[in-house]
Amino acid sequence: MPRFSLRPATTLWPPVLLGSQFVFNIGFYAVVPFLALFLREDMMLSGGLIGLILGLRTFSQQGMFIVGGALSDRFGARVIILCGCLIRVVGYLLLAFGQSLWPIIIGACLTGIGGALFSPSIEALLAKAGTQSEAGGKRSRAEWFALFAVCGELGAVLGPVVGALLTGLGFRQVALAGAGLFIFALVVLFFCLPSVQHHKKRLKIAPWWTTFRQLRFVAFIIAYSSWLLSYNQLYLALPVEIQRAGGSEKDLGPLFMLASVLIIALQLPLARFARRVGAARILPAGFLLLSTAFASVALLASTEPAAGWLRLLPAVCFVTLLTLGQMLLVPAAKDLVPGFAEESTLGAHYGALATAGGFAVLAGNLLFGRLLDTALVPSTQAIYPWLLLALFPLCSAVALVFICRPLQRMPLMKN
Repeated sequence: MPRFSLRPATTLWPPVLLGSQFVFNIGFYAVVPFLALFLREDMMLSGGLIGLILGLRTFSQQGMFIVGGALSDRFGARVIILCGCLIRVVGYLLLAFGQSLWPIIIGACLTGIGGALFSPSIEALLAKAGTQSEAGGKRSRAEWFALFAVCGELGAVLGPVVGALLTGLGFRQVALAGAGLFIFALVVLFFCLPSVQHHKKRLKIAPWWTTFRQLRFVAFIIAYSSWLLSYNQLYLALPVEIQRAGGSEKDLGPLFMLASVLIIALQLPLARFARRVGAARILPAGFLLLSTAFASVALLASTEPAAGWLRLLPAVCFVTLLTLGQMLLVPAAKDLVPGFAEESTLGAHYGALATAGGFAVLAGNLLFGRLLDTALVPSTQAIYPWLLLALFPLCSAVALVFICRPLQRMPLMKN
């Protein structure tokens, strides 16, 4: 087996990591957006169980981000990335071959745990490689991360298209294709990522808990957690709306492509605009857009769907408004986090932000999975789940007006 020294490998890291993010997102978005339809139509599960499974999948990823990053620091990024790929392969294989409920639940959770392992590890490697590149007078670290985001979104564009093309063969074949992509990534990364001697150090648990001593930060992450709950409805509520409109799983591909195209085209301009306006104004505005996205579906949930492509108009409005809202608020919120944190606990604060979102998705999916069953056909009852979904980001918008107001004059990073 070839050995890689740190110096020659650093020139290879960024392209390999960018390609990995591209392949990972194809493998993810080719499978997960179609999971709810598989659970409802093939497994014949209730909305409550579907919400539970999707919530557990998201929580197993978001809630494990802190652990994944800590393990990467302790054992080195390479081994944790490879373990994450392997775990996601096992998860997809369970989704493909599971014949009962428990293998499906375990498979969904393993796909999330795998992502929680390799995502923070890849970002850590890219940060190190970007720092060296910038020090050498080449591309800056910020530019590498911008390219990383674009590659991820390109994968998110192609993934649903690949999944939609394969859905005619069945979801199990889609899951097998996803497993094949991650096996390919596992092999490539095994040979391309460098084996670097890592200085072992103790895992510091204490900083994780200090993040919760600031009541304003706790209020901030609770309010912000409704973003992930809202955005997760692309996987839980959007398939319900498509079914109400008389569509099929093939309609999911173009809708996810719409979201990714919007992000690729508008994320950087909107992030610059949000930076100029300030987080205290942008965060409430972003959450109001999320609330409006759900309200736009509620307006037509009781009516018979229109003919032709117009039947998807509520879904298009939902995806567009939800994506615009998250593009405004996510960069602004992450930029605001250092205002709460000491430099030594910044990672723990970001981890707490992700974990709070994971809890929100798990609890919210348990609630809305059952309620969304009433929105599968046009009726007056179909309005209520969408209005309740709109209420959560609306409450966050109001809360963040008061939470962010004292932070307007704070420096970016505490001393």
